[in-house]
Amino acid sequence: MMDFLTAEALAALAQVIMIDLVLAGDNAIVIGLAAAGLPKEVRAKAILVGIIAATVLRILFAAITQQLLALGGMVLIAGGILLLYVSWKMWRELRTPHQQEEEATEALENADLNKDGTVAGGAPRKTFAQAAWQIVIADVSMSLDNVLAVAGAAGHHQWVLIVGLGLSIALMGLAASFIARLLNKHRWIAYVGLLIILYVALEMVFNGANAIWPGSMDWIPFIGGAEAPASAPAAPAPAAPAPAPGG
Repeated sequence: MMDFLTAEALAALAQVIMIDLVLAGDNAIVIGLAAAGLPKEVRAKAILVGIIAATVLRILFAAITQQLLALGGMVLIAGGILLLYVSWKMWRELRTPHQQEEEATEALENADLNKDGTVAGGAPRKTFAQAAWQIVIADVSMSLDNVLAVAGAAGHHQWVLIVGLGLSIALMGLAASFIARLLNKHRWIAYVGLLIILYVALEMVFNGANAIWPGSMDWIPFIGGAEAPASAPAAPAPAAPAPAPGG
């Protein structure tokens, strides 16, 4: 009855939870940065639009991504390359100054967290249309990234995929600003998530290549899967007894 709770499935679930946490927080920070330059009276509206759009897009992408990944090796390779780009982009974002993330978190929570007398006061001013366009473009990209990463990490464990996508939608819809603040305070969580996304990206690329060129990636440990050792030759069957004389 509990056969689905294997060590492999639980490891995939742990990867999925970390991916959801990091990418939901990253998406929320991008939404906050886009909304930070808006006047206070429309800032909350832009953030609400961004969070709703990200939640709906995750639902839509979740409905098609597993089917896309099942199409074959080229789709897996393309998805892995996209996640490699996501990893590089996250690395660059993690190297940026804390001030921008503080402004994003202030905008999300509408609070003066750094006690400078303003809420996201250092962000460049922009119109609602500019902020909304930035948010929607970011939501499309980051929602696809999130769903791809979850599907890649879940592998053939269908229940892990369902839990991961449900958690992704819940985190984005209900706890985006909290997660953004958590990642801003504890940056090591984002670095762990980055390493997991990088691993999933490489695994998708290698598995896709292996699907197109079978056996080409078997030499890679933990990903390619080494060939099974040859079994020992079977012992010869005993000879039939000789017939009795005069029989």
